[in-house]
Amino acid sequence: MGLVGLQGISDRAALVFTTQNGSATWDRVSEGMNASPGCGHLRSHWHFEGCGYRKGTRTCAELQFLPSCALPAIPLRKGTLNQAAFSLALFIRDACDDDLVGWIDKRLADADPGVHAPNRAAVMKDAVLGPLSEVYGVGPKVWSMLLADLLLGADPSREQWVTTGAAMIAIDSLVHAFLHRTGILKQLDVEHSYGPVCYGLEGCASVIDGLAERIDAREYNAAYPANFPRFVQAAIWVFCAEGGYGICNGNKIDDRQRCDQRYCPAYSTCDRIVLRAT
Repeated sequence: MGLVGLQGISDRAALVFTTQNGSATWDRVSEGMNASPGCGHLRSHWHFEGCGYRKGTRTCAELQFLPSCALPAIPLRKGTLNQAAFSLALFIRDACDDDLVGWIDKRLADADPGVHAPNRAAVMKDAVLGPLSEVYGVGPKVWSMLLADLLLGADPSREQWVTTGAAMIAIDSLVHAFLHRTGILKQLDVEHSYGPVCYGLEGCASVIDGLAERIDAREYNAAYPANFPRFVQAAIWVFCAEGGYGICNGNKIDDRQRCDQRYCPAYSTCDRIVLRAT
């Protein structure tokens, strides 16, 4: 939930709010679910859809139960985060039988087409991302960020976890803009606007998958898998983000004209395509 709360606001502002007000924890949410009588939306993961709680307007789908509802009791930054926290807890309780790790193991094992299947990682990735994306307010992009850390770092002996985590790609505006400005999207004839198309058959995610097939990540770390899309995506993000090298981003480039950062290590090979024509 700490990472879910970073959506739609600067990381600094979100972290300051959490430091001052606390976050949603398993204990707090579970206690709230057990102590909130009446509202049918808290009966189960499948009943929670349509809760509609909004912090700013103090509204929801069942206003008669709002005074005793557990959602407002946790002081999160906005109501959609309260919904996400309770939706996630209900999903883990009801869909995963209180065992998220076991649920992931089973989903990956059931979906695994075999170690030699060319689309193995993608199939296993979809088997996990599909159901988890039913959690309110947490879409595939955020889940890819969360699961990449979990699947790659939690237990290196779980080969299916590592293989799937290596394929978890999160396309944000920085990554999309980099692929546009450098001319990669144009050269591949897959130019598109930032948004859901980035995850389509000819979107940014597919481009990164293709780049990863041409880059042996073991040259950078012998412990890495040879085909490591997450590594490629993360490297692009670090190159662009203010929290990384901070080179290719809108704070450094006037996107109404071609980039003129001659100190950029990619300057001589970059197409420097205008992101937003005036």
